[in-house]
Amino acid sequence: MKDSLDVRDVARHFQFHGEVSSFAPHGNGHINDTYLITCRASNGPARYILQHINRKVFHDPAAVMRNIERVTAHLAAQAVGESASVRRTLRLIPACDGKNWHVDEAGETWRAYPLIENARTYETATSAGQAFQAARAFGRFQQQLADLPAPRLLDTIPDFHHTPKRFTALEQAIAADAASRAGLVQPEIEFALSRQSITGVLLGAGLPERITHNDTKFNNVLLDDTTGEAVCVIDLDTVMPGLALYDFGDMVRTTTSPADEDERDLSKVTMQFPLFEALVRGYIESAGGFLTAAERQYIAFSGKLITLEIGIRFLADHLAGDTYFKVHREGHNLDRCRTQFKLVESIEMQEEKMNRLVESLG
Repeated sequence: MKDSLDVRDVARHFQFHGEVSSFAPHGNGHINDTYLITCRASNGPARYILQHINRKVFHDPAAVMRNIERVTAHLAAQAVGESASVRRTLRLIPACDGKNWHVDEAGETWRAYPLIENARTYETATSAGQAFQAARAFGRFQQQLADLPAPRLLDTIPDFHHTPKRFTALEQAIAADAASRAGLVQPEIEFALSRQSITGVLLGAGLPERITHNDTKFNNVLLDDTTGEAVCVIDLDTVMPGLALYDFGDMVRTTTSPADEDERDLSKVTMQFPLFEALVRGYIESAGGFLTAAERQYIAFSGKLITLEIGIRFLADHLAGDTYFKVHREGHNLDRCRTQFKLVESIEMQEEKMNRLVESLG
């Protein structure tokens, strides 16, 4: 995190309305540093989101921002005429030099958005209705970007959801054992290694390339405080070419279990079928018009694969000494890994029923 003087100085480089009166850390993302900025404006307080892009993860922040420029502009054009259209997509606040981001003296990249008021994110879905809203929003996001004009979006993290390469990275982390932890996590290592055969299924299925969000955690959709309707998809750093089912799979991973991603009591971790059904119905309602028969065939499978993939990533980072994801306690990445693997088991137990549901929806 930057200190108070640094954040105020960065904020002065954006075209905010009024003088910065306060700021505070905002959210609990694993990667970027995010702040809620409040300014004194003539017509009352104005609030903004200010974010520092993590260069250790996003090696080319300018590429990230060029993608976001194109995506937000296209989504805004699609929303013209809709009710509350200004709340339907993130809108970049220009820096004082006219660019849509600011690079500070240390070479760090920052961006800003207006805060979308009277809406919030939730760490876990508390109802099937919330799950339906989130899935419909992410499906709509894919649908609206299906006609984004050329050129192709840039790959902000190459091979982000390339599960076989993630598996290879795990094997390398096991062999290197940089933090001398491999001996203590043999059950987790064996769990991952026993499922190597499924890691290449989606990539080998001949599925079409789409523009995808690639980080469809439940907390990346804002829900309206009053109506509960999904308002806006957020966290666009990983929007790039991918498979549609990467997004659906991550929805299953982050929405169907009542447990937190780092829950230590694994008895709380389970794939709740009613929430899965709500996800499928919401997603197909908005994305069903462009999904191919092959994509529909792997809808249920994608939840298992992406959950396994993220568990592999948490395990590899634990073995490497916690170099990628932010951790807040000893063994944090291992706790995250264990919840993912327990959820994989729960999905495997219900996979036939999940497939029957998808088939029944045509």
